[in-house]
Amino acid sequence: MVRLGQNFLADPNLLEAIVADAALDPSDVVLEVGGGEGVLTERLAERAAKVHLIEIDTGLREPLERVAAAHPGVEIVWEDAMKADLAALDPAPTAMVANLPYSVATPLILRTIAELPSLGRWTVMVQREIAERLRARPGSRSYGSPSVVVQLSCDVKMLRTVDPAVFNPRPRVDSAVLSLTRRAPAVDPQLAQLIRDAFAHRRKAMPRSLELAVRRREQEAERAGLPAPRPRSREIRHRGREALARQGLPEGIRAEMLTPAQHLALAEELA
Repeated sequence: MVRLGQNFLADPNLLEAIVADAALDPSDVVLEVGGGEGVLTERLAERAAKVHLIEIDTGLREPLERVAAAHPGVEIVWEDAMKADLAALDPAPTAMVANLPYSVATPLILRTIAELPSLGRWTVMVQREIAERLRARPGSRSYGSPSVVVQLSCDVKMLRTVDPAVFNPRPRVDSAVLSLTRRAPAVDPQLAQLIRDAFAHRRKAMPRSLELAVRRREQEAERAGLPAPRPRSREIRHRGREALARQGLPEGIRAEMLTPAQHLALAEELA
């Protein structure tokens, strides 16, 4: 049975491998999102001090509450993980281990990096395409703003690919176990927005992509009767060219050719 976009892990060997990959310490506080029927939760609870499990599907209440009753360190939050107050989790999570619902995997990883500075490690099952995207290098088709924002804060590794046969039901996509290790704070939200703007129109030169993205937000603000965003579209293209020139880069370069460090330096100049 698949519930709300999640395929349940059915292979005990893979579950043990994921827990081993996470290298949990008895003092760790784990964040799990999408508990399924609790088979991973049980294993995490045996190795960590605390497990915060966020689950949106109340149809799973019976098996998950049974796991929580057997393991006092498990706390279940019945909520959408994209809306839950992550900062309210107490004690604060130090590691995230989860078979993530694939539909929200990328925004959820980005959100936990930004909103949970206590998190130092992620060991998560995701769609293989997402794993390739988050670890992609400049110049590749998979490289985009999520690659840059994640890599500015974390070292990213794909630990293993996963056969669809280990899931129930069998998904139509390949999967992978992804490891993130934090080495820097999250990117400032304004800088992250400028990085997203740089990739908003991939076939355009970066200054033009910035201009078009900011112009769209200006139009949206005008329709809503709100103040226009800063910087303004009429200046951002010119400033983008100047910033590229100061870094010795051609004004016609596309965002996909810049390293994460170059993107951060440009965003800091433009903010």
